Amino acid sequence: KHSFLFKIKQVASSADLGAAMGRSRLAATLRAFVPIQRPALHREYDYIIVGAGSGGGHLAYKLSEDPSCRVLLVEAGKQDNTPWVHVPVFYFKSIGTPAYDWMLKTHGPTSGLAGRSLAWPRGKVLGGSSSLNGLLYIRGLSYDYDSWAAAGNEGWAWKDVMPHFRACEDAPFEGPERGHGGPMSVSEATNITDLAERWSTACSEACGVPRIRDMSCVAGHGHESKGAGVAYFSNIKSPDGFRCSTAIPLHEVRSKRQNLHILCNSEVDKVLLNGEKVEGISLGGQEAARVAPGGEVILAAGAIGSPHILLRSGIGASSALEGAGVACQHELPGVGENLQDHLQLRPKFRVNADTLNTQVGGLVKHAVKGGLHWLNAFASPAAWRFGLEFLLKRSGPVSMAASQVCAFVPSRPDLPAPDLQFHFQPLSTTGTPAVYLDSFNAFTASVCILRPESRGRLELQQDGGLRISPNYLSTKADQDLAVRSLEIAREVSQHPLLQEIGAEEVDPPAKTDLEHARRVAETIYHPAGTCKMGPSSDPDAVVDPSLRVHGLEGLRVVDCSIMPTIVSGNTHAPTVMIADKAASLLRS
Repeated sequence: KHSFLFKIKQVASSADLGAAMGRSRLAATLRAFVPIQRPALHREYDYIIVGAGSGGGHLAYKLSEDPSCRVLLVEAGKQDNTPWVHVPVFYFKSIGTPAYDWMLKTHGPTSGLAGRSLAWPRGKVLGGSSSLNGLLYIRGLSYDYDSWAAAGNEGWAWKDVMPHFRACEDAPFEGPERGHGGPMSVSEATNITDLAERWSTACSEACGVPRIRDMSCVAGHGHESKGAGVAYFSNIKSPDGFRCSTAIPLHEVRSKRQNLHILCNSEVDKVLLNGEKVEGISLGGQEAARVAPGGEVILAAGAIGSPHILLRSGIGASSALEGAGVACQHELPGVGENLQDHLQLRPKFRVNADTLNTQVGGLVKHAVKGGLHWLNAFASPAAWRFGLEFLLKRSGPVSMAASQVCAFVPSRPDLPAPDLQFHFQPLSTTGTPAVYLDSFNAFTASVCILRPESRGRLELQQDGGLRISPNYLSTKADQDLAVRSLEIAREVSQHPLLQEIGAEEVDPPAKTDLEHARRVAETIYHPAGTCKMGPSSDPDAVVDPSLRVHGLEGLRVVDCSIMPTIVSGNTHAPTVMIADKAASLLRS
């Protein structure tokens, strides 16, 4: 047996450390099902926030702490009053459902993936993509933020953002790196399995990185591994076992803060400009909302939504706007440029061991199909067993996030920081978005390029829509790393611990090369960078280090679109941090 397994099991079973340290959010989760009444709009607001996702939801929560501050939070999607959002495992049901997902797709000819068009799920619901994502908590690495500061973004180095990471969270970890009492509940993994242990130890030994309890504790300076390691993912869940999207803190306070208005089912058409001053937003038709003198509009609609609103408002490159039939109101060529995403490759390995494929595969199939298929799901003994386990213990498959184990590994030893991330999953899938489990036992060792060099763009079209051109694998470095990442995944699978259970790659290619990578690569749903933060000397920058749109008064962007370079790992926690820092900037 692996000694690490017993350490983790001891933590997971000792009176639930998350429940001991974190506060219950059950009342807020239940309040999500109480309808939010459409408010009678004020004549003016101090802040209008567009988008109630990872950035906007947290920013509204923070700014409305001041009762004298009038805050309007506008969300295009509906209220999050559905179990598909709150029960962890049902993220697979929300993704790809038009009621909660914008259902975006990339442009095949400019995808960089042999003409394939990829689905890009984005949350269209209160909580935004924090209501749809895989519930995985990763901060990124000190290397990421120090690189931002070195590029001229003063105040964004690791030492500057760390206080905001701590302030955001309520985490079940001790130590100076972690925070307690914040609005974002973070829980420790509880689904510890022999298969996950085998893969974790195999990855650690094959890649020469340590096994650790908490990835955040090696993300900073002074750690020998420089951020590399293997750990069970922390999850964005409350101690009650439910998802903690950025909507949950809002449900806790929305009936108490009369200065906070939440407006769902309201898509913002554009911002209202008067010369170089932004005065409000248009909600389509004749309806508008305006800011008071000295007030601000804050776009927090994400890496796709925020630049889309700017472009529709005539803010962007004049040549591109002219081609879309929009008059240029403010020349800002960086809008929609600098698009980055984490591209994943998902090799899967058949094993002689229990996996979710055979444990819940039939249930997932019925749940995805919906309708009368739910009757078959409810008739299954497994549904009752796993459902009761979740209700009574908040554990088991129903409680699981999208991935079980995280590994940050370097592709070669001379790197300043790891450049690959593994997401280990005790399952394998067919299709995209990946929702159908295979009928045989297998695991997936998804691996993504953490800091891609490839850059894409968003282009406004004549019909008002966007062309999404990721331009994946457009540089030699990204191409080589994609191929190398598949080789590393295969090397891990050859470890004796995995060979003991017959690990064998499913449908291995005749040749592991760039063409194969282009055929099988998928997004891991982390678009970023399209409203790049940078000093005024940067011709591609859209916002300055205070997140103010260059050349305009009263307009900021607060979401992952401002990332000059995408962070290493999952983007939800860094986006909440950005919002927390933005609240401090606005208050000052």
